[in-house]
Amino acid sequence: MLIQLEETISKLNELSEIVKEIKESLDLDNLRNKIEEFQAKMQEPNFWDNIDDAQRIASEEKNLESRLNKYNLLSQSIEDAKVLLEIIREEEDILSFEEVVKDIKDIEFQVEIFRTEILLCGEYDKNNAILNLHVGVGGTDAQDWTEMLLRMYIRWAEKMGYKVNIIDMLEAEDAGIKSVSLNIIGEFAYGYLKSEKGIHRLVRISPFNANGKRQTSFASVEILPELTGDQDIEIRPEDLKVDTFRSGGAGGQHVNKTESAVRITHIPTGIVVQCQNERSQHYNKEQALKILKAKLVELKERAHKDRIEDLTGELKDMGWGSQIRSYVFHPYNLVKDHRTGVESSNVSSVMDGDIDNFIKGYLKQQSGK
Repeated sequence: MLIQLEETISKLNELSEIVKEIKESLDLDNLRNKIEEFQAKMQEPNFWDNIDDAQRIASEEKNLESRLNKYNLLSQSIEDAKVLLEIIREEEDILSFEEVVKDIKDIEFQVEIFRTEILLCGEYDKNNAILNLHVGVGGTDAQDWTEMLLRMYIRWAEKMGYKVNIIDMLEAEDAGIKSVSLNIIGEFAYGYLKSEKGIHRLVRISPFNANGKRQTSFASVEILPELTGDQDIEIRPEDLKVDTFRSGGAGGQHVNKTESAVRITHIPTGIVVQCQNERSQHYNKEQALKILKAKLVELKERAHKDRIEDLTGELKDMGWGSQIRSYVFHPYNLVKDHRTGVESSNVSSVMDGDIDNFIKGYLKQQSGK
């Protein structure tokens, strides 16, 4: 037990050093001053005269206070664990030691999440995410690959404690899916997943080829922030073309008798979105508008435009570049991110949702840390 105890104390000291680094990144004095400034503004009699500014300030104050509280909680948890370990060392209490080890593993998990969240400081990073998958080159294998990616992201979201809603899905006739839109609901969902945007390539022996030939398949991943109330944008009705149609699964399965599916075209940019997953036309239109607004905001950010109205058709095809990640199942096992160099030989674990190292590698690269 003595060796395990010393190893646990060493691990706790490592976590303590990481939390000190987090403290420096947060700049606690400045953080507290900002919180006090926002709280003072929120107490002013005319604070709610300008709803947009008031919501922005209230949201920023809440975010800063959340970070301060997380730091205080983790710092205190580490100090408490240190005290307990000293008591355990003196009393040689094996049962209590096992409980503290479990607590420290939880602290380690929370510290890693918090350290990553420090890197998420973009305007939309804290938002829910809209994830769109589209089949690329590769025929049936690409359709199957798109469905494999869908499973990977759902498993990742479940591990993060996020809720996943399927907004729209188009199944392929033979195998896999052609496209799917997901709403991933949870704090920092967009901030984490924005690293996944791009082309994902699969290399494997095709299960759909009788000759057992190696096949390369592609699928695209699009990540959009779900806008909050204070971020919502207005779209001119005259800029929208709304079509309704009957929804149905692959091969005409589950066809609705009513035209509940909705397709919306944003005329100035030519962007088209659709939703057919629910039987309610109103709900499908609401979800399609949500995706359209997210696409327009993301496009506005990339195009460095001040207003949505400034977006035009020539901007809609702004590319993502070449593939961001390759998943090789044959002749060897390797998943490699081409932007950061982060790789893993445990392909099955990655496909089971273990993509945190790729996400962290991207965020660190973008922050320069």
